[in-house]
Amino acid sequence: MIARPTRAAAVARAPRAVLALLVVAVAAALLAAPAGAATADAPEVSAPSALVMDASTGKIVWSRAADKRRSIASTTKLMTALLTLEREKLASEIPAARYRASAIESKIDLAPGERLTVADLMRALLLESANDAAVTLAEGVSGSRPKFVRAMNRRAEQLGLDRTHYANPIGLDEQGNYSSARDLARLAAHLERNDFFRRTVNRTSATLKSGARVRTVNNRNRLVTREQWMDGVKTGHTQQAGYVLVGAAHGTGAKRGVRLISVVLGTGSEAARDQDTLALMQWAVKKFWRVTAVRRNQSMGASVPIRYRRGAEVDLVAGRTLRMTLPRGKRPQTRLVGVPAEVVGPLRKGQPVAKIEVLVDGRRVRTVPLVTGARVPEAGLAQQTKDWFTRPITLALAVAALAGSVLLARLRRRPGSGGSERQQSKAAA
Repeated sequence: MIARPTRAAAVARAPRAVLALLVVAVAAALLAAPAGAATADAPEVSAPSALVMDASTGKIVWSRAADKRRSIASTTKLMTALLTLEREKLASEIPAARYRASAIESKIDLAPGERLTVADLMRALLLESANDAAVTLAEGVSGSRPKFVRAMNRRAEQLGLDRTHYANPIGLDEQGNYSSARDLARLAAHLERNDFFRRTVNRTSATLKSGARVRTVNNRNRLVTREQWMDGVKTGHTQQAGYVLVGAAHGTGAKRGVRLISVVLGTGSEAARDQDTLALMQWAVKKFWRVTAVRRNQSMGASVPIRYRRGAEVDLVAGRTLRMTLPRGKRPQTRLVGVPAEVVGPLRKGQPVAKIEVLVDGRRVRTVPLVTGARVPEAGLAQQTKDWFTRPITLALAVAALAGSVLLARLRRRPGSGGSERQQSKAAA
């Protein structure tokens, strides 16, 4: 006979079942939530893929579907710009390609064969997002569009952009032309190291003086014009990609030195794209502060003896000032590496002799030279000789030599030693 559960037992088990269902529901909600959205103060962003990153460290502060492959429209031109900067001189002239842009495409109406400098073509590419400038640069750099696209994909692989693939140098909707928010942020951070690129994307407009006629191009990134602290990078829009923007910003006032990069993909309008970008930047800039890890000539609590100058030491100090952007509340630590047991002149003031490692969370992030805080002159022969004779080991050797000489002299003077030898000589005779 099988015992049936009583009504009381069933009631007792009911709360457990409800609790289990709640646990499952909460876990499912957490798994479904975008990365970075679990915090109570997460930014309000409508874009299906987005992120904001600290440019100095590459640390992603907040993200949503950062690795999802998406169409990226004209942000494709970031790779076109990178290859051009790496392979061509800005002063070089390139003949315009035979490219017939449609009425809805962005262009500067290049006439076939018209020659423009690489610098002007880059300004048209990055500000006006001109497709004819992109094709001209691609053919000028590699000889043909297919060769240039192959070079784009090789460079993406070299940079570790494993969620990126290119099918054209423009960004038109085409199968096989995609990237991710994370890859675009990393590419933008790489490009921002180039002075010409950084200055160009921060301009509201530019005048192109090379070519058959003077042209003026305007920056399609309206945030650069509206917000002083916004300084790049590239917009894009196609039917398949929606509205996209790779943004850059710098902190002001107490936040000076903070550098941020944002990516917004797939928004439904230009207004939503800009609003999302500003929301990311305004939220993220509050998460960082600027700290001084070491200051130039700061004593690091280390001094080393100077050879040939008994009792003299030279202080070791920081060779330069290092300021860093860190998450609020974090402070860097330092440790000295390679400090010598002694130094020998001549050494100039500020000469590197070791290094300071700067650590964050126990991980080395930067190094600063550890240098002499004063000049160390060369020791002369007299000073070297004096030092040698006053060293403990030298004195010990001298005492040992003197003791040996005395002992040997005493052995030679011992009574009877000479008589014994004479007696042995007579016996032999």
